[in-house]
Amino acid sequence: MKVQGRVFKYGNDVDTDVIIPARYLNTTSEAELASHCMEDIDKDFVKKVQKGDIIVAEDNFGCGSSREHAPIAIKASGVSLVIANSFARIFYRNAINIGLPILECPEAVKNIAAGDVVSCDLAAGVIVNETTGKSFTAEPFPPFIQAIIDDGGLMKHIQKNLNK
Repeated sequence: MKVQGRVFKYGNDVDTDVIIPARYLNTTSEAELASHCMEDIDKDFVKKVQKGDIIVAEDNFGCGSSREHAPIAIKASGVSLVIANSFARIFYRNAINIGLPILECPEAVKNIAAGDVVSCDLAAGVIVNETTGKSFTAEPFPPFIQAIIDDGGLMKHIQKNLNK
């Protein structure tokens, strides 16, 4: 799977409370969650994000509470990939469970700026900053995890395989 989009860049310790504020957790509507995504850290995010865009962040992205609403809000807003130096472990697993591609690649994070256009071959882990022409390699997911992401998340993957 290949993705390409414009970059929104954030720093360290972007926690789930700013990805989707707790005041919006009374809904399971993906569209409603998306409409409030990142609003406490970037009030213009929901006005500017377009389908395929990419979030790039530094250390410990998704720290804080274990709510799966955070990766759901990101994915539902149209973001196709999150690249960070590191992810909080619960966010990491929740992202896989809902089918949100994420990659750890400090070299890419260091060399990608807000507004750059980035493409990525998720299966190979190859990230290209199309704005600068620089390429980076992240550790791709093993095939069984990539299959979960490709199928749209763990539940969809299970349903697909039960129907075989």
